[in-house]
Amino acid sequence: MTVPHFVHRAHRIRRQRGATSVEFALVAAFGGFMVALFAAVEVARILFMMNSANEATELGARVAIVCTPKSSKILARMKDVLPSIPDANVKIDYSPAGCADGSVKAAQETCKSVTVSILPGWKVTATIPYVDFGFDMPAFTTTLPRESLDSTTCT
Repeated sequence: MTVPHFVHRAHRIRRQRGATSVEFALVAAFGGFMVALFAAVEVARILFMMNSANEATELGARVAIVCTPKSSKILARMKDVLPSIPDANVKIDYSPAGCADGSVKAAQETCKSVTVSILPGWKVTATIPYVDFGFDMPAFTTTLPRESLDSTTCT
């Protein structure tokens, strides 16, 4: 006895009833994994930028204690570590206030320390396409005692 063709078709449909649910579950799990992966990469990148900002202030302070007060080399060396830092957000202060405003000799004799800061307000944006997400960086500050302003080691 031959089975009509519509019976075979009904049997095939019945066997594949859960296939759509299984496919959806696999795609949703893969999509969720991808979202979690991109989120982890972005968080790691933001933490890397924060560490780089901290390193930039430390390097800026080390350069500032051996260079001529308010030298352009300080910002240049900081930008070697963190190129995306805005110039307007970098602040260099010598202590006591005003000690670096006169001659280099006066600065060498009166300045006690230097503080290099990256002011808050600059934003790190996401690298994921079509995602408008950014993180406002906090302030970073490093203070070091004066060693030898206008030293020959200023490079």
